[in-house]
Amino acid sequence: MATTACPKQGHGKPEPNLATQGARLEGEGTHLGQDTSLFIEGFLCVLFQYPNTSLLLAVCAAGIGGTFQYGYNISVINAPTKYVQNFINQTWLERYEMDISEQMLTLLWSIIVSVFTLGGLIGASIGGTLAIKFGRKGALLLNNTFALLAALLMGLSYPAGLYELLIVGRFLTGINAGIGVCVQPMYLGEIAPRMFRGTMAMGTSIFITGGIFTGQVIGLNELLGKEEYWPILLSTPCIPAVLQILILPWFPESPRYLLIDKMNDTECRKALRQLHGSGNYHEEREDMERERINALGIKPMKPWELFGDPSLSWQLTTVILLNCAQQLNGINAIYFYADYVFAQAGIPANKIPYATVGTGACECLTALTCGILIESLGRRVLIIGGYSLMTLWCICLTLTLTFQETSPWVPYLSMIGVFAFILSFGLGPGGVTNILTTELFTQTSRPAAYIIGGSINWLSFFFIGIVFPFIVNSLQQYCFLVFLAICCLVAGYIFIIVPETKNKTFLEIQMEIQSRTLRKHNKSEGGNGPVATLLSTPL
Repeated sequence: MATTACPKQGHGKPEPNLATQGARLEGEGTHLGQDTSLFIEGFLCVLFQYPNTSLLLAVCAAGIGGTFQYGYNISVINAPTKYVQNFINQTWLERYEMDISEQMLTLLWSIIVSVFTLGGLIGASIGGTLAIKFGRKGALLLNNTFALLAALLMGLSYPAGLYELLIVGRFLTGINAGIGVCVQPMYLGEIAPRMFRGTMAMGTSIFITGGIFTGQVIGLNELLGKEEYWPILLSTPCIPAVLQILILPWFPESPRYLLIDKMNDTECRKALRQLHGSGNYHEEREDMERERINALGIKPMKPWELFGDPSLSWQLTTVILLNCAQQLNGINAIYFYADYVFAQAGIPANKIPYATVGTGACECLTALTCGILIESLGRRVLIIGGYSLMTLWCICLTLTLTFQETSPWVPYLSMIGVFAFILSFGLGPGGVTNILTTELFTQTSRPAAYIIGGSINWLSFFFIGIVFPFIVNSLQQYCFLVFLAICCLVAGYIFIIVPETKNKTFLEIQMEIQSRTLRKHNKSEGGNGPVATLLSTPL
């Protein structure tokens, strides 16, 4: 695969200029198609600062069957709600010669929707183990079997007259999503060069939001949102699964996994050359070698071993807190209130799905923006700023929803608040959380961290799905005050505890956190402990 490499930064070489890059590329090829291809590569190189086009394509190959499935399966189930309930009622009538009760219909539909989170919890709990046993790339490829089987079962549910197949299919899509959310960020974080790690890892968030947006669009009445198409709509997750099976094998396994876990230096160098370019991988290889030496004789940690390691306590606490907050920060309340806010603003009921698509596009746009800004602004600025802005919008939404009926222009302020909250979430918490899980841990502890963080995320997802209706019924619009407190506390914790991880090796990040912890411990005991000793000893 021919690639165009950007000049490495930090070695006295001038930054590439779009105009000169385009002019240089224009003179390299003799055919229009070749010139165009080279110019596009150069443009992407300048715009995103990727050192190798193969790296960008590897991100796409991992994402299309990874976290894209998570976002897609969250949103695609909303469009056929009424049609699936009619199918359940019809099947029940044919079996028992009586209409199903409203309570039983609600129960079955709730199981179909919520069993996705149960599957996600199981997927997250086994994702790290699969990543250790089969490799990051191998685990992603194996994960597609769950998506294909789920698509088959849900597609056959209507012709077979078995709504139970929908329950099993949704459970399997949950397993697929849980594994994808666990393994894909690990793969992207490990294949990325240090200076582009944040931008590359934002692929996780970009594909989640892209999946949500795609599911909303595909579910519109003009596409597959009609009643006769709902079995096809629910079986469409097979498409990204097939795409990943066809594309991902062309790209290498994680170089860190090959070197540190498998001790295969030859395959590691080969993977680095393909992903980073033949002249740009030596510094990354040296970082990996230092981490490999540090990990000699240490087996990958189990989740319970991570809980018992005091040197990783702050990292683990941070990951647990951030994954809880990602589900409990109010984003679910925003989507719950969105239809009400749009209706109050005068949008016709048949046009509200299009406004909802606008919220998905809004979140996708902010994920892309975060990917561009993260290497210049850093992780701390984005995630603290995101949670701080969400705190502000919680106040605004509480006020506007309280006085919704007082003036005809107040509902429009609520609409602005909805979109602003989604923008703030996508700008920081939505994308940076997974990046920090990658960066706060080294190779031996990272899979266990993803198992714990992913399990906590899915448990929080399940918890908010169960508890949220009661919160809304009891507090109504004042529920945003609860989310305000959560956002404010998380922003404060990150400001005090979490260091900036931009452009640092995994070992440097871990040593910085440990030195902070030691300084605080010494300060609490009134001493000046030997911090330098910590930095010179193996982690």
